[in-house]
This record gives sequence, C-alpha cells and structure tokens, in this order.
Amino acid sequence: AVGNWFRDICMWKNPVTTILVHILYLILIWYPELILPTIFLYMFLIGIWHFRFRPRHPPHMDTRISHADVVHPDELDEEFDTLPTSKSSDVVRIRYDRLRSVAGKLQTVVGDMATQGERFQALLSWRDPRASAIFVLFCLLAAIVLYVTPFQVIAVLFGIYVLRHPRFRHRLPSVPLNFFRRLPARSDSML
Repeated sequence: AVGNWFRDICMWKNPVTTILVHILYLILIWYPELILPTIFLYMFLIGIWHFRFRPRHPPHMDTRISHADVVHPDELDEEFDTLPTSKSSDVVRIRYDRLRSVAGKLQTVVGDMATQGERFQALLSWRDPRASAIFVLFCLLAAIVLYVTPFQVIAVLFGIYVLRHPRFRHRLPSVPLNFFRRLPARSDSML
C-alpha cells in the first residue's frame, strides 16, 4: 500500500497530495528531529481515520485471502498423502516436475541477485578498467561534494528529483542504471 501510494505521489495522480508531501518532505529535511514524532502522529491519525470503518461484527473466515477456494484438487491430494506415498509413480513424477519448475524460478531469481552482486564487486576489482576508473572518480567527486555541501541540501535535491513531475521523466533507463547493467559479471565468463 505504501509503495502504491508513493508511486501515485511520484506520478502526480493527485497534485494537492503531491504538493503537501513535498512540503512535508522539506519540513522533515530542515528539521530532522521531527521525523520520529511525525511518523507516530501520522500513524495516530491513520488509526483515528480508520476507526470509523472498524468492523462492527466479529471477523469471519475469508477463504479468498488464502486462496483456499481456488486450490487445485491435486494439491489437496498431495497435502494429505501418506508418507511413504500411496500414489502411482506418474502422479509423483508430475508433483516432482511442478516442484522442479518452482525451484527453477527461485534459482533464476537468486542467480539474478548474484549477478548484481558480482557487477557491484566488479566496480572496485578493476575487471573492467574503464568502468572502475569512472566509478572511482565518481566516488571521489561524491565524497568532496558531500563533505562541502550540507546534508539537508543533498537530501532536498534528491527528494525533489525522485518526486519530479512525470513530464520530466524518461522511459529509458537512467545513465547510472545503464552503466551498472553493462558491468561484467561471472556469468559473462562462463562457457
């Protein structure tokens, strides 16, 4: 819900809310000691707002939340099967293939995360000398700018950039993201 709300703020779905979030953001940057009290006040106000919509009756079981009403009979049969199984080898093979497909998807996601980690490591390991030189120079310039510029100014500029109007956004990936995606990973050196 917070992610959807933030996406709506960034896309300026409701301009009044977006401008109020900009003002709140600027106040919190200039007065960082107000961050925690504001979070608790905001949660208090949300609780009071939702008090009107509280359930008047005891909650009931909702089978749609857990998707218990759309479960496949084969999955229920698998759940209540004995150990060792009393099913034929064909049924066990189908269940095994389903498990393999889920494990394959999981392995793909973990592999993608490992690739991103390898690319980040490649920034400082000089596997790609040009990319490493650019990154090291960027780190030096960022350190100098961050030492000279107050944190509030950096935070304000970053926040305004993230919350910019959709008219100033591009569909193409950003330059840093494009740079990062082109870095070498170990998967590039596999045969």
